[in-house]
Amino acid sequence: MFTVLSIDGGGIRGIIPGTLLAFTESKLQELDGPDARLVDYFDVIAGTSTGGLVTTMLTAPNKDSRPLYAAKDITSFYLEHSPKIFPQQSRNNCLASIASLFGVVTGPKYDGKYLRSLTNRLLGDLTLKETLTNVLIPSFDIKLLQPVIFSTKDANENALRNARLSDICIATSAAPTFLPAHYFTTTDGNGKTRTFDLIDGGVAANNPFSFIQTSSQLSLLPIILSKTMLAISHISRNIAINKNSEFRDVEPMNGKNLLVLSLGTGTPKQEEKYNAANASKWGLIKWMFNNGRTPLIDIYGDASSDVVDFHISTLFQSFNSKKNYLRIQVVNFLFYFYKFGMYTRRIIFSIPNAIDVSDTFRGCLAS
Repeated sequence: MFTVLSIDGGGIRGIIPGTLLAFTESKLQELDGPDARLVDYFDVIAGTSTGGLVTTMLTAPNKDSRPLYAAKDITSFYLEHSPKIFPQQSRNNCLASIASLFGVVTGPKYDGKYLRSLTNRLLGDLTLKETLTNVLIPSFDIKLLQPVIFSTKDANENALRNARLSDICIATSAAPTFLPAHYFTTTDGNGKTRTFDLIDGGVAANNPFSFIQTSSQLSLLPIILSKTMLAISHISRNIAINKNSEFRDVEPMNGKNLLVLSLGTGTPKQEEKYNAANASKWGLIKWMFNNGRTPLIDIYGDASSDVVDFHISTLFQSFNSKKNYLRIQVVNFLFYFYKFGMYTRRIIFSIPNAIDVSDTFRGCLAS
């Protein structure tokens, strides 16, 4: 049996999968003891954007070769650092508001300095091949105009793909308009180098033609890429072409031998925050910035996740393995007063307390 954990992007909403993962890990510890960690149970952990940060927290090793963070630490990490990564301007300062608006138009909303400093301090020179299980973290190279998928397997085979985990985290989180693009170089020790010019992995995940399953069984389905699809595609390709790898015991896309847990970061399905009557009057600026929201980014992200969830569900059903794929998404969660980039400590601290994790899992498992 091959197990996959996939974690969506979503900024501060990474608290949502963080809370679900903390619950999962606590239940595993009840069965196998207090030292049990999620990394011990998943063959691949994949994450985009904020999901890439969570993936790294779960899989990066400490000095004892155990995970740098327990799942229960993820929420406290977000509570402590999110207000500094996404600082809020004083609402009483008119000049600051004007300067902020001008900055959004001419550059990223946040300078990313705190995030870069934080990841470099916590991860140091740890590299991708040192992760405690196989990881898969996508980004997008704006110089080559193509996705870049960072994986532990590739890092072990090619030193030029063995980037520092801090660079990968910064790159996969570099959401356009919010955080600056990230540039770095890797070397293989023999003088060869490779440069990366990267932005948020969610851009790669929204590209419907970037990755298609190599399995002939899947060519019959119009599969569109998402975070989970990235993981399954990457795994399926390696199963098919490398029988001597860690994937050798799994047949290509045999759903009965594959377990996938896919965690979303919440979606405002019932809010109806956009409508055609208003959108018909929007120009470029309104599509990109609208009352603190980013309609174009919101729409692409939500549409991709939903369509891919549908196709993956159909895929597993076609293999009579419906129960082997579990997608958990929180719908209409705190979005009545939540806006990206307009965080307060009151809102942030209310998030973990508002999730009834046990009911969420019971509902998903019962369906």
